[in-house]
Amino acid sequence: MHYSMEPTAEAKYAAFEEKVKRTIFVDNLSPQVTEPVLKKALDQFGTVESVSFIPNYLEAGNIPCCALVEMENAEKAKKVISSITQFPFMMAGMPKPVRGRLAEAEMFDDRPVKPGRKIHCRWLDPSDPDFEVAKKLKHLTQKHAAEASFLLKFSVMLLTSFVVIFGVLLLQQQLNREEKLHNQQVETLKANFKKYEMIIGVLSDKTAQNLADHYGMRISDDS
Repeated sequence: MHYSMEPTAEAKYAAFEEKVKRTIFVDNLSPQVTEPVLKKALDQFGTVESVSFIPNYLEAGNIPCCALVEMENAEKAKKVISSITQFPFMMAGMPKPVRGRLAEAEMFDDRPVKPGRKIHCRWLDPSDPDFEVAKKLKHLTQKHAAEASFLLKFSVMLLTSFVVIFGVLLLQQQLNREEKLHNQQVETLKANFKKYEMIIGVLSDKTAQNLADHYGMRISDDS
């Protein structure tokens, strides 16, 4: 006879509930905060068992700004929350203090199915009391999907506008540099032309020849 050492569903869920009790949810994290940084900052309150960053899908690059931090026990988790709540807790140069609260089961992607929980699917008749509830949930889901779609389109529009504005600014700077260079070249040509006119005038009105005769100098004909 073989006995299975695999824990039961109830035991797995009980272990998960204990994990939730000793885990805190922290947010307002700087993009520069890494797992070692977070562990070092919270190790002063107790041993940090694990850190799991939660992706922020509303920001470009999915840069996380919150995380689930598992402490060695529930008491240490409460100690962290008490300290963060009572005093501003700054981390990695973030202008806003880090916030913390106890984690909830719904925050974990790997949470096990609660034993005894069953999901039943059925069509609801409009006269059913749950019909209005389901209708509101459907409307809320559609609203959230529309908001997420709008945020995505708005982010793309902002990014496109930024690229266009940045390109226009670069082009304007290039045009300004070219205009400045053009004006400098024009002024140089004007100055050289005035010198040329002065030399021609001196040679044409015999001023140069008279000065040469006065000082006993000779001006060649091909000058």
